[in-house]
Amino acid sequence: MSVRLNPYLHFENSARAAMEFYRSVLGGELQIMTFGDMGGEGPVPPPDGVMHAYLETPDGLVLMASDGDPERPVGSAAAGVSISLSGDDLGTLERWFTALGDGGTVDVPFEKQMWGDVFGQLTDRFGVRWLVNAATGQG
Repeated sequence: MSVRLNPYLHFENSARAAMEFYRSVLGGELQIMTFGDMGGEGPVPPPDGVMHAYLETPDGLVLMASDGDPERPVGSAAAGVSISLSGDDLGTLERWFTALGDGGTVDVPFEKQMWGDVFGQLTDRFGVRWLVNAATGQG
């Protein structure tokens, strides 16, 4: 038996754009199922709204998302959650940090920190906060 914990993001109406952006940054295969694909005729939720999106990257990362119910707005519920990317591939992590920051806000620049790793924090153009840490092996 195996179990996984994966981030599942909820957007007001930008899940498709967000997931296509994440695919452009992280690579991988993106599958998108709309409400219309499942027989939804709208207007709430709209037939072209994302019921479920699934991105699996070549690095084994999995990210899922959907568009929310207009009757129950997402608001700032995600403000207390961050997605953390970490590893020892400094080049890849730096490339991802830079790409994820395009159109977003860098909260902490991706640079060497007091604990010895290279770390940065940003909020991307879709309002998702990312923590990126590259272990350097130096304390």
